Amino acid sequence: MGGTGGPGGTEGPGGAEEPEGSGNPDDAPGAVHEEVSALLAAWALGSGMPGDDARVRGHLRDCPPCAAEAQRLRETVRLLDEPAPGGPGRGAGRKANAGMARGRLMAAARAARPGQGAPAPHAEPYAGAVACLDALLRELDREPARWGTPVVHDWDVQGTVAHLVAADEVLAERLGLAPVTEAGTSLGPVPGAGPEGGFGGAGTGPGGRTAGAGAPWELRWTARTHEVVAYEHTRPPAETREAWRTQAHGLLALPEAGDEQLAAMATTLMGLRLPVADHYVIRAFETWVHARDIGRALGRPVPPPPPVHLQRFLGLAVRILDLALGPDARPVLLSVEGEAGGDWVLGSDAEPIAAELVLEATDFLLLLGGRQDPDEIARGQAGDAAAAQRLLETATSLAWL
Repeated sequence: MGGTGGPGGTEGPGGAEEPEGSGNPDDAPGAVHEEVSALLAAWALGSGMPGDDARVRGHLRDCPPCAAEAQRLRETVRLLDEPAPGGPGRGAGRKANAGMARGRLMAAARAARPGQGAPAPHAEPYAGAVACLDALLRELDREPARWGTPVVHDWDVQGTVAHLVAADEVLAERLGLAPVTEAGTSLGPVPGAGPEGGFGGAGTGPGGRTAGAGAPWELRWTARTHEVVAYEHTRPPAETREAWRTQAHGLLALPEAGDEQLAAMATTLMGLRLPVADHYVIRAFETWVHARDIGRALGRPVPPPPPVHLQRFLGLAVRILDLALGPDARPVLLSVEGEAGGDWVLGSDAEPIAAELVLEATDFLLLLGGRQDPDEIARGQAGDAAAAQRLLETATSLAWL
């Protein structure tokens, strides 16, 4: 761990000051400024890498803007760490809020570190979906009133982003990230991921209904997302967006996002026991679907993901759909058209193929995302109509977005 220190000079081996960037021809002033700017959050937290402290302090001596930002961050950390005045109850609430703020700052520090490895293939679709939605939300800086535009499920834009905060929270907490929303803290521990799927705590759902730890995951999930959406609507939209971005970037900064071997570990979330890599793909899929929802509401079309990401979506979707159909379903040959497409036989492997379905990739995925109805999508179909219809209806039943 790198030490922490305030603005000041950097001492060399003999106690004399070393000029910033000495001995390294690549240390141009502009490059040093960009690097140190990205290191400031980690430096303020005392979580820098060996050598960061001297590099940061040397730059702060000659850069007033970075020195001012460093002072602001150090003051924030000091306030988070100091004991809370007042009684135990008030102190406990302050401690919980401080932990969340420190968690947000740490996630930002990890995500901003220069040299942060690119995500592995399983996390690339999530990185792409996050970048797409972030670009869309940045456009609202010029039209802040449009955060209230109705989108889906009685949510406006802010509510949809808050829903994504709650949705990403399940994987984030399972992988050890601190919460980014204070929703529910007045009721006790934030309902997070329990040992095996769903949410471990109790949440308050619509109408004040409580979903305890023993309730089905769907009920606990509905309660938690309602709680987060309601809480985030008490805050400015920019804070909801910041919470979502911090959590999303924190997920992308985790070792599991960059290491396929680590991501091969299986865990149960949202009723599905899958490798962590597949849970990243699910997060990508949901983020893209809701980015598309928001884009349509704002009149800004969101393109489909690139083919390499669509392939990840399709591969996982077919596996989950096959499990949902079960081994006794009459087999259907599903052909998905396009560069990302392919052919799969779903259902029983003990019978001849009963039906064939030909779908376009985006239509199939929107069917699974609950954004298309089986009767609305264009398709080619032959053979047993009942077997084909069962596949389509099963796909629709999987949507919870």
